[in-house]
Amino acid sequence: MATPFDPADLPTGLLMPLSPLVARVLAPNPSPFTYTGTQTYVVGTEAVAIIDPGPDDAEHLAALAAAIAGRPVVAILCTHTHRDHSPAARPLSELTGAPVIGCAPLTLDDDGPRADAAFDADYRPDRVLADGEQVTGPGWTLEAVATPGHTSNHLCFALLEENVLFTGDHVMGWSTSVISPPDGDMSAYMRSMQRLLDRDDAIYYPAHGDPIETPQRLVRGMMGHRKQREGQILRFLERNGESAIPDMVADMYKGVDPRLYGAAGRSVLAHLIDLDGRGLAAPTGDGRWQIR
Repeated sequence: MATPFDPADLPTGLLMPLSPLVARVLAPNPSPFTYTGTQTYVVGTEAVAIIDPGPDDAEHLAALAAAIAGRPVVAILCTHTHRDHSPAARPLSELTGAPVIGCAPLTLDDDGPRADAAFDADYRPDRVLADGEQVTGPGWTLEAVATPGHTSNHLCFALLEENVLFTGDHVMGWSTSVISPPDGDMSAYMRSMQRLLDRDDAIYYPAHGDPIETPQRLVRGMMGHRKQREGQILRFLERNGESAIPDMVADMYKGVDPRLYGAAGRSVLAHLIDLDGRGLAAPTGDGRWQIR
């Protein structure tokens, strides 16, 4: 979890080049969960791909149209279907004629606290990418890398020509990712993190936050952070016996913006479900948990 929300002073709506093949446009949707907003990436020079088109916001769609500047759009790709990532896909497709490609559709009741993280029930891809499948354009190749955990349908996209990875919300440049059951899965998330650790990507481009120039170091640190949190939960239960999640959050997230406590509780629940599956903790049936 991040410390209190303090968005950087970054301009929205402008095409900002990051490399010979990559530029980004920041959507005007900052929040305690999206940081400065969703970053939509434009890949390519002659004909382009759009990654994470973002919210269905007229200002943002106009900015994307200006960034595309009449160039052909080969594909509109979505890493996952939270509402700050995919809703602009269909209107942008109607504007450009490009197919919506990427993650599978996913709609379920989200009983978590994040209104901005509700799933996009209107997402209808023209093509779902399986792990390892590619989308190509002039001078660029994007390959799908399945990374379930934050959501079960989460994909990252590797730009092979520049050895970089667009990480969506799986790895962000400002905060750890919220893992919110029932769809968020801590066990799957840790396996996906190990998969990224085993890769040799030079840079990560997350949907929120700055580019990550030492990705393996960050992934190791994030995995270590999750292991530390797991240890905190087990020690709390050993000290206090049968306990409720809000009590664990209050103890373990001192100094964190209270607006994030609900999301923190979801991550604690994800840890507890993982610990239950490994025989280390167990629910008592009344919203409380105990050590096994």
